[in-house]
Amino acid sequence: MSAATAENTTARQALEGNTHVPTERFLTFTSDGLSIGVSTNYVIEIITDHSITILPQVPDYVKGVINLRGQIIPIIDIRLRMGKPSIEYTETTCIIVLNINSTQIGIIVDAVQQVMDINKRQIAPVPVENQQELINGMISSGDRSVILFLDCEQLLQTY
Repeated sequence: MSAATAENTTARQALEGNTHVPTERFLTFTSDGLSIGVSTNYVIEIITDHSITILPQVPDYVKGVINLRGQIIPIIDIRLRMGKPSIEYTETTCIIVLNINSTQIGIIVDAVQQVMDINKRQIAPVPVENQQELINGMISSGDRSVILFLDCEQLLQTY
């Protein structure tokens, strides 16, 4: 089916009221001024205050581990993991606990923004000149900004 035929089919379905827009729910957060989304399918919880046990001889972006209800969870500073400079944590800094392929990991983010339903068809690939190993897509949001999408599988493989 050509692109024009697909567009006509989609337009006709919209007029008939029977389109199914493939949406997915994302939690958005900020890191180094960037808006980043992570599928809520991965999100277990958001922690605003927790003591991190520092580990010796780990990369600088691995901040340590936490004991969350008896489970030891490694904690990564997503800002450092993406090659950005370190900053002092503030009252908006929090940990998002993710479950990726049955492995739990926490990421430190500057601030949590909101939960959004996003049309998956509108997610575009990252331009080659701007590609980062942890980002697998982007979308323009209504306020003239861009939301990047975290590749959780890649995060787990490279931590």
